Order: sequence, then C-alpha cells, then structure tokens
Amino acid sequence: MTQEIQAPPRQIGFWTCLALVIGNTIGTGIFLIPAALAPYGWNALYGWGITVVGALSLAYVFAGLAKLMPEAGGPFDYITSAFGPMAGFFVMWSYWISQWVTNAGIGIGLVSYLTPFAPQFFGQPEVGPLSAIVIVILMTGVALQGVRASGTVQIATTFLKIIPLAAVILLALFVFGSGEGAAVAATNVAPTPIGLSAIAGAAALALWPMQGFESGTVPAGRVIDPARTIARATLIGTLLVGVLYVLVTLAVLLLLPSDVAAKSSAPLADLMSSVMGSGAGKLVAAFAAISALGALNGWVLLQAEVQLVLAERGVFPKFFTRVNKNGMPVYAQLLGCTLSVALIATNLSGGMIEIYSFIVLLATVATLVLYLAGAVTMLALIKRGQAKGALVTGCALIGAAYAIWTFYGAGGEATAWGAALLATGIPVYFLMRRVQARA
Repeated sequence: MTQEIQAPPRQIGFWTCLALVIGNTIGTGIFLIPAALAPYGWNALYGWGITVVGALSLAYVFAGLAKLMPEAGGPFDYITSAFGPMAGFFVMWSYWISQWVTNAGIGIGLVSYLTPFAPQFFGQPEVGPLSAIVIVILMTGVALQGVRASGTVQIATTFLKIIPLAAVILLALFVFGSGEGAAVAATNVAPTPIGLSAIAGAAALALWPMQGFESGTVPAGRVIDPARTIARATLIGTLLVGVLYVLVTLAVLLLLPSDVAAKSSAPLADLMSSVMGSGAGKLVAAFAAISALGALNGWVLLQAEVQLVLAERGVFPKFFTRVNKNGMPVYAQLLGCTLSVALIATNLSGGMIEIYSFIVLLATVATLVLYLAGAVTMLALIKRGQAKGALVTGCALIGAAYAIWTFYGAGGEATAWGAALLATGIPVYFLMRRVQARA
C-alpha cells in the first residue's frame, strides 16, 4: 500500500547526515585515484590542494543555502528561489541522472573488488554485470525499508571504510618514524616538473573521488534541524574526507615507486602488500568492497529524494510522491533502480571495464551542473541582499570559478554529454507544464 505525503518525516540526525556526506564521497575513487596521480609527482599534491579548496568552498555555499532556507526540500528549492522552477528542474534533472548512473558504476566497482576472493566465478563474462545488478536491487530493497535502515547501514559502512585509509596513513607514519622514509621517498616520487598544466590535470582527476559532499542537502526535507545539521555535517565531512585523501595520496607517492603505482589496479593494496605481505592486499580489497557498498547505499537512498521533491513541486509526475508505510517513495526508487540495472545490462555480454570510464565521465559532468548552479545561486542571493558576508561571497566566487574551470578541464566531449543530459529533460518539463495548465 502507498500513500501521498506533502512533506517527508524528519528522521535524519547529525550522525546519519554526516555519514551520508562522508559515505557518499568515499566510494571507489580513492582506492584507484592514487595510481592515476602517481605520474604527476608533487603536482598531485598541488592538484589535491586546489580540489579540496574548491570542494570546501562549494560545501560552504551549500551549507549557507541550507541555513538561509531551513524549510527547503533541498537544492531544487535553493535554485528555484533565485532563478525559478525551470532552472531548478533542469539542474536537478541532470543531478538525478548522475545519481542512477553513479549507482551503476559503484555496483560494477564493488563487484571488481570482490573478484580476488572468487576469481574463477567472477571471471565469467556475464557473472560480473549480473552480480552488480543483484547488488543494486538489494540496496534498493534496503532503501525501501526506510531512512533508519539505510542510515544504520550508512553509519556502519562509513566507519569501516575509514579503517583502510587510516591504516595506509599510519603505515606511512611508521615508515618515516623509523628513519627510512626520506631515502625511500627520494627514489619513489615521479620526477615530473612542477607546472600549471600538470597541476590542472591532477586537480581534474581528483574531482571524481571528492564528489558527494553535497549529499547532506539532498534529503533536506527529512533532516532534523536542517539549518544546523546540514551545515555542520557538510563542512565537517568535506574537511575530513579532504584531509584523508591528501594523506593517503601522499603515502602512496612516497612509499610506492611511481612506475609501480601508475600501473597498479589497486595501489593501496599493493602498498600494504609491499610492507605487510600479500594477505594485506585481500584485506584492503575487502574494505574497498565495504566502502563501495556504503556509497551505493547512500546514493540509492538519495536518488529517490530528487524525484520526490520534483513531484511535490509539480514539475514531475504526481505519482512519484507515493510512499510506502516506511515513508519511502516507492515508484521513485523503482525507476532509479530500473535505469541503473538497464545501464549495467547494456554491458552484460562484455567485460567489467568497458563502460566504467563512460559512467565516471557522465556522472562527473552531470554533478558539475549542480555545483555551478549552487554557487551562482548564492551569488544571486547576495546581489539581492538575501545573503551577505565576505566569506560566503568569496566561497561562492571560488566555487563558481572552480566548477567552470573543471568543466573546461573535462574537455569538449564531457561538456557535450552534459548538454545532452540537460536536453533529455526538455520534453518532460514542457509536458508537466501542459499538465499543470490543464489542472
């Protein structure tokens, strides 16, 4: 049985909101990105610095929007307040696509981390994608059990996924504390000259694992004391993740030879194995799978919230406001799950890697639309006198510049995909306008 609601129950407290921010940001990216950054040498740290500053600036902007509009249903209401429902719809349409696309990618990544434990089973061509499909369906089932069920899974997996990152950092501290670190680092870091183009390339790569810091604002209508809770969770979570990422990348740069790291499909596992033995590699793979599971849990929970808010605001079909006895939007969850499964199924007869890069590109560009819109929205509110302060103005300007610069860094193909994503919402929006006019 389902029913319609005008406002979802507020069940998300600070710890669940913080777990959403951290858990949705720490997914599969940090377990792979140090390999891509290894050839950049010290440029990687400069790139991370730019990315963390950009992410923190945008996090501060979204936290500020949550404070300004505590009764809002999330980013749609923020953007609509400045630019109207059309802008709000298209930004959130793009973001919603990024969510179910991300879920497909995380499902594929999760299965990849499970492969070392049963290589013959997962090595069969169709087993990997089918396993990813099953996992996405199972996590949708968890989400339909309610916010408390998803929140419990999120808090537990968030705690567990930090363990391997902390272990890598502690390992680096141990090696350097023994007095051997300086000699090892001198030969391991790639001798790439420091330059703006190298820094820009490293910063663009670092964006993917940082995505998700806005997660606390998406279910704003379900958050207890949203003005305070969302702001604290967003800023604390983004800062914590940024620090962890920089330290983990630094550990790989210093302790793993750059040519080895660049060719590694599991740089953290290889680093642990080089010091602690091969058994440590499987242990890291297990925690990476847990990390992916937690991220998938969080993103599955959030994908339906976007549709719910859009439907409540009259720019999406009304039946998406239907919820089950646990207060979860059933049809919204089923649609998101179906689209994720369909995307994975397109690769059913191929390997696990073919569509992963495409998924990353698609999700990144679609999310950038929201980041840029959030920063521009804050600037518009400042111009109208609805917000003020040098810090929030500076963060909005930095956030907007960072989003534009990242669009540029993503290249023309990525920008074209972003435009294509927005265009798919045109018939839906104008159809809903016609429906509203007849009502």
